[in-house]
Amino acid sequence: MFTHGYHGYFLICGIVLVLFLILLTFATRYRKCPSDKVMVIYGKVGADKNGQQRSARCIHGGAAFIWPLVQAYEYLDLTPISINVDLQNALSRQNIRVDVPSRFTVGISTEPGVMQNAAERLLGLKLQEVQELAKDIIFGQLRLVIATMDIEEINTDRDKFLEAVSNNVEIELKKIGLRLINVNVTDINDESGYIEALGKEAAAKAINDAKKSVAEKDRDGAIGQANAQRDQRINVSAANATAIQGENAARVEIAQSEATRREKEAEALRIATAAEKVQAAKALQEAYVAQQEAEKTRASLEQASQEADIIVKAQIAKREKEIAAEAEAEQLRRRARGEADAIFAKMEAQAKGVEELLTKQAAGLSKIVAAAGGNPSAGVQLMIADKLPELTRIQVDAIKNLKIDKVTVWDSMNGQNGAPTTANFLSGMLKSVPPLQDLFRQAGMELPDWLGESVEPAAASCAEETAVSEDGMPEKSKDA
Repeated sequence: MFTHGYHGYFLICGIVLVLFLILLTFATRYRKCPSDKVMVIYGKVGADKNGQQRSARCIHGGAAFIWPLVQAYEYLDLTPISINVDLQNALSRQNIRVDVPSRFTVGISTEPGVMQNAAERLLGLKLQEVQELAKDIIFGQLRLVIATMDIEEINTDRDKFLEAVSNNVEIELKKIGLRLINVNVTDINDESGYIEALGKEAAAKAINDAKKSVAEKDRDGAIGQANAQRDQRINVSAANATAIQGENAARVEIAQSEATRREKEAEALRIATAAEKVQAAKALQEAYVAQQEAEKTRASLEQASQEADIIVKAQIAKREKEIAAEAEAEQLRRRARGEADAIFAKMEAQAKGVEELLTKQAAGLSKIVAAAGGNPSAGVQLMIADKLPELTRIQVDAIKNLKIDKVTVWDSMNGQNGAPTTANFLSGMLKSVPPLQDLFRQAGMELPDWLGESVEPAAASCAEETAVSEDGMPEKSKDA
């Protein structure tokens, strides 16, 4: 009784230990995702809504159980990444090189589709590697936006410039799982001094407007003074008429000189405007060519990404088919082994049956020899005596259906020493039946003497005693 209690105690302790290990496994494999991270579960994660096998499952702000052996997990940090982009010598639409130093802030996206892209393309990369990858994308898109805008638009309409940069950059960043948080352009410079010249032009325009206002006021004062002087000259002296005429002629010359200056300025403005439009057309053409190359590169990247997805899916499908073929082959091998085992069992049972039959026969023969007093010859005689009726029946059956009454023999007395051939016919017919003595000789045995002698002398004597008619003709059979 004490032993039973001892075993029961150990059984209860074992069950408690197993339950504790199961609870410990669940506690250690149940993972909670922090709010500033994305938990990526990879391995055997199931299929999506379309039935396609997913490469990973992303969780943000939740928890999940990680199955041992078939699943593992890692975290993607959502901390914003600040990237300093010092773009230099970017070609604008006016074919002018500009420097656009800026700072971009990006981070891992939490959108379902974009988050899946981050799990597939950024998992396992270090922060420096993610920064370099995002920096390359930002450089390319920033150059593309600058190539489609004039310097005046970039310098004056900053909102339009930042909106274009944000749209282009964010579209490309989503492909690798990132989102654009902020764009800050610190300053814009060009190596030709065009932006500085625009500033000077604006300052000069303001100064000229001020000077023009002062000149207009001075002109009004001068006109009033001239009118007063003219009245004074008209009223005072006619001598001033010559002076007035001279002054008018000087003014005409001044007006002609002003007209000539304006004509030359207009011609210079026309030439400058035409040259500017030609350069703008060339810049626009180069921008279109650069945009075309960028679109080709983007198409190549999209094609490579789609081909990679197709190849991976094809490899997974191939592996599934190989596993199914191996399982089917294993089933065939097991079925063949089962059939072979069944055949072996059947043959073994048959061998045991034959062995049992031979064993029983040997035991029966041993008993026959024992009954004959241990003499094998006497035992054989007993067996022959047991089979003698059957052997006699076989010999009789050989000729019992022969209808002697239907046989007619015409004896020509051509037998040996003038003997009738009828006796030869009968003795030959009897010899066609195998005698017992011959049968036993063929079997390597001899009949015992008490069973009689060979039938050959009897057959010969029977032939000699064949009846002959008085007229020398062979006598017919009694029944013929």
